[in-house]
Amino acid sequence: MKKIFLSLMAGMALFTSCDLLNNDPYDTFTKENFFANETNVEMYCNYFYSEWKGYGNNGTYGVFYFPTLNDNQAVTGITPWDFKNVSATDATWDASYEEVRRANILLEHINEADLTDESRAYYTSLGCLYRGWQHFCVVRKFGDCYWVNKELTVDDATILYGKRHDRNLVMDNVLADINYAVANMGDMYADSRTAYNVHVANAIKAQVCLFEGTYAKYHKNDAARAEKYLKEAKKAAEAIMGNEMFALTPGAEGYRANYNSLDLAGNTEMIMYKKYLEEAKLRHATQDYCCGSTPTNGMSKSAFNAYLMKDGTLPTPGSDKGVLGTDGYDKGKPVIYALLEARDPRLAEQIDGYLCYVGNNRARYEGVPGQEGAAENTVTTGYGILKFDEPETPASLRQSTNGNVTDCPIFWLAEVILNHAEACAELGLDAEATASINKLRARAGMPNLVLQGDPANNMGVSDLIWEVRRERRVELMFDNNDRYWSLIRWHQLDKLDTKQYPDQTKGAWIDASWPGANQVKLDAEGYIDLNDTYVREFDDKHYLAPIPSGQISLNAEIGQNPGW
Repeated sequence: MKKIFLSLMAGMALFTSCDLLNNDPYDTFTKENFFANETNVEMYCNYFYSEWKGYGNNGTYGVFYFPTLNDNQAVTGITPWDFKNVSATDATWDASYEEVRRANILLEHINEADLTDESRAYYTSLGCLYRGWQHFCVVRKFGDCYWVNKELTVDDATILYGKRHDRNLVMDNVLADINYAVANMGDMYADSRTAYNVHVANAIKAQVCLFEGTYAKYHKNDAARAEKYLKEAKKAAEAIMGNEMFALTPGAEGYRANYNSLDLAGNTEMIMYKKYLEEAKLRHATQDYCCGSTPTNGMSKSAFNAYLMKDGTLPTPGSDKGVLGTDGYDKGKPVIYALLEARDPRLAEQIDGYLCYVGNNRARYEGVPGQEGAAENTVTTGYGILKFDEPETPASLRQSTNGNVTDCPIFWLAEVILNHAEACAELGLDAEATASINKLRARAGMPNLVLQGDPANNMGVSDLIWEVRRERRVELMFDNNDRYWSLIRWHQLDKLDTKQYPDQTKGAWIDASWPGANQVKLDAEGYIDLNDTYVREFDDKHYLAPIPSGQISLNAEIGQNPGW
């Protein structure tokens, strides 16, 4: 990031708990003397970068590829709902309010620092942006919550022991905070792709407002509120799309370069990315989990068939069946290279052309210098995840849970364009929505959008909105848990019911005579079937997570979410 502080002053833990002492030691930092100059303020704000998990940190999971509560990936045994019972604590609730407190401390003490007017405006805006984002994370998961715009003390009984605030009130305050940041952040770090700046503020605004606008429409049936937030999302997206600093990386290969590059510094699509560094010991494991011998989570049959044919038409039944290879490493082995060639080119950048199921595994870059001794790749569905893998990384590092250093996008232009397209489609601005979608299709090598509609007719929306949603799915495949949060805001979480939609638990088609076919479970049609005795059944209560029982014990007025 702007600067990397992996260990940010042990004394800062003091700032995240109630200050019950009357006097602070004279030889330690306190809130009253810490914010003295820009160096200290900058160091304090560097902690805000830890919010973005990206590909994960030093073995911990990130938000790309790893979340599997969706219909894009199939796992053995099926991923259950995040909550089956009410837990005592929740990491999002605890962490977000801790970060809200961190932001409020900055905002309450920023005027004590010796700063230029430009710097003061920037750091004040950053505090508001960060506070707004953290509240959004709580609302997105729990609904009604507390809007906290000050450093709480034991005397703040109305919040500590009162009822939760209505989600609309909280989100209106979130929008006010983000709008303040957009208006006042200025030009500080505006040319950076790793620092918080006004472009990042607009990217956050577009994402937050699209969520709230569609949530208001599909959950609350509040047309006026939906229109307000969708217009704000559109405005924020256009501020980025109209900036010559940003441009789509060309071609399908350029699409994949957003995800598997060792250095995103020169990538014009990046608004903000996370830099991983071997020497700074900031690494991840996403490559490793996409090319290991232990069966990893592959693309589902449902996701595979979301990709159009290369001519823009809908796939036909049976057009997802591979063949046996005829030469080279693939001779006599099940492959789908011809299928990938016939589909949207993004698919070939996301999954292997070699079906890597148990009994048919193979090292991904077999024969490539530096990849000698690499483990054979095995995938639950046969569709191996290629998108995040980088072939020039030595096998010893590719297959290390603490050795991957490919950079990770946090906010990037394609996502902003998708947000713009969806906001326009929801607002009835069909031509603008279509134009935005066509930008992404052109980059991928696909023809312009032709409305065909949802063949299953299971979302109940216009043909254009359906196409925008399908485009979002294939463009952001495995990214940022976007599919899960999109199904929530669209009021479509029932699509994760495995009994109603079984294709999300299936994988590639395998002929019973093929190598290793007897080592995988196949359904009656010959598709890999990961379904077992567990069925993920939908219930309306899953739209909101339960309030932790520990919070209810502390405050009986907090209440519980419906169904829990």
